[in-house]
Amino acid sequence: MADSLPSINFGFDELRTRMAAFTDRFDNFIARGRKRVLEERNQFRITVAELEEDQKMKKRDLEILAQKTAQHNQTIQQQEAEAAEMEQAIEALTQQRDQASSHRVSLQSQITAIKRDIATRQAAQSQHARDLEEHSRHNVPELNFWETYLGLRIQGGGKVDRLRFVFCNLNERDWSREAWFELDTERREYAVVDSRPKMDREVVERCVEGLNSSRDLGQFLRKMRGAFATAINQ
Repeated sequence: MADSLPSINFGFDELRTRMAAFTDRFDNFIARGRKRVLEERNQFRITVAELEEDQKMKKRDLEILAQKTAQHNQTIQQQEAEAAEMEQAIEALTQQRDQASSHRVSLQSQITAIKRDIATRQAAQSQHARDLEEHSRHNVPELNFWETYLGLRIQGGGKVDRLRFVFCNLNERDWSREAWFELDTERREYAVVDSRPKMDREVVERCVEGLNSSRDLGQFLRKMRGAFATAINQ
């Protein structure tokens, strides 16, 4: 009897196979979603950190500018005090001249010398004020140019007279990858004391020699950026 019964195929094997394939696709979908969320969260943290660092740098720039302004005002006050003192000296000498005609020639010579000194100091102070204004006027557009076209940030190097220059947009496969170097400006002959990634020492020394001879910081930064780009994209 059993041999005469028809064979019935309920398709359990096919159903099991399809369920397993669906489970794999579902697991892959969940994994990709988690990875994307993690990447977006990491990128958000990086963006926030960069904004915080940029805010710190701008705050430091404002503090430096305020310090320079205070020093400039103090210098002006000192010059005004010196000028007042010299004017008093002139007045005293003038009175002495009126009281002692025998010393008239000598006193007149002293007055002339003091007036010349006042004029020299006032001219030097005026030139200093013009130089400071000109320097401040050119700093902002030049810094904006470096940040916009060279992908550059300037940070403190953790020590006095040391600056860190950070470049981005160097690697064609990873635009967020950064490279930096620290420049020691304590002495007249500047020096690169550290960098990431490490670069060929001869290349760095050639760039620094060009900076020390020309004092052209813009050209030096372009050369260093090119050297980083070459090292990273090799």
